[in-house]
Amino acid sequence: MRSRWVAPIAAAVMALAGCGRQHGAGEGAPAPVVEVTLARAAAADVPLAIEAPATVFPREQANISARITAPIRRLLAHKGDSVTAGRTLVELEDRDLKAQAAEAQAAVSTARATLEKTIAGTLPTDVERARGQVEISKAVLAQFERLYRRRKALFEEGAIPKRDFEQTEADLATAKANAEVAARSYNLLLNQSRGRDEQIARANLEQAEARFQAATAQLQFTHIQAPFAGTITEQMQYPGDMAQPAAATFTLADLSLVTARAQVPEAALGRVKTGQGCRFVPIDGAGAALAGKVTVVNRAVDPQRRTVEVWCETAHPAAWVRTGMFGTASIITGEIRGAVLAPQAAVLREEGTNSATVFVVDDHRIAHRREVTLGEAVGNQARIESGLRAGETVVVEGAYGLPDNARVTTGTGKEKQ
Repeated sequence: MRSRWVAPIAAAVMALAGCGRQHGAGEGAPAPVVEVTLARAAAADVPLAIEAPATVFPREQANISARITAPIRRLLAHKGDSVTAGRTLVELEDRDLKAQAAEAQAAVSTARATLEKTIAGTLPTDVERARGQVEISKAVLAQFERLYRRRKALFEEGAIPKRDFEQTEADLATAKANAEVAARSYNLLLNQSRGRDEQIARANLEQAEARFQAATAQLQFTHIQAPFAGTITEQMQYPGDMAQPAAATFTLADLSLVTARAQVPEAALGRVKTGQGCRFVPIDGAGAALAGKVTVVNRAVDPQRRTVEVWCETAHPAAWVRTGMFGTASIITGEIRGAVLAPQAAVLREEGTNSATVFVVDDHRIAHRREVTLGEAVGNQARIESGLRAGETVVVEGAYGLPDNARVTTGTGKEKQ
């Protein structure tokens, strides 16, 4: 690009020289003076940074969709709105679900009444028969106990033989055993029958309550709420549309904290650490920048691009920040003290290298071509690694095609500080 200016300016200089000779200036005539703009190279502490393409992501982002299939009755928020956590965003049609919930609630009441009746209800016939056997066995036992007492008294008086008294003792023991068996049989049958019926009744109540809870949950799903505070960035459905789990109604993003996810070259990764300062500049930011710190350095390398994802996180970003923004992330990895800086316009770069040329003007206003080595750019300044000292004057405008050792002038108001 530099070469296209060399010939025209050189020709102009030669023409000026020729005119001087034609007017009798001779070989001793002064060389032509080229009007340029000058600036001084400065020394400054410059941060070292790695730049990489980056995209902005929110703290959280979710596609908000219904958990049931139902028509949208009303939207309570729209694209661009800021919403709080828990706010209702959508109301779905719910008349059929209200009817199902009422039916399930009635079934719970019926099952509860059945359980109460079972607990306090009449015993079955088998249980009544067993209770009758208990009463009979008790009466027989009481009769043998009275007989035993009379015959014992008679035996002690010698009125009856010992054989008859022993028979009475055996009959009393038998009566006691029969009474105990009848009582155990009654208790066992009573507990089994009542326990079985009560268990069935409780199971029916639990099933009815579960159905009621399911119906209530379905009814609650007709109100779609914001899971977190944020801004609605997309709206895909409107009143009358059929909401369903597979189709999102809104996209909600939390932009109270954003992350610029940069793709840093693998070769530069050794200089990047969490906690370092960073900044994000959008591709059309017009000077706007987002400052933050490095919070994530991924442990995996992208095999295709040979890059590593690095997160530059910023809390409470400016209002101009948008999710999905593309730009450049700069990660501050160190600092160069006393770096030499010159305006970018003063540097004639060799394409594809870090070599360049500048014209340094001495105290006699003579411009000398000088080769320099460039470092990273610092805004609109070029960092000079070698070949130039702070305080030297360089040509900013008019350097293209300028001959070496040419005399220059700044004209009026043409020197930049």
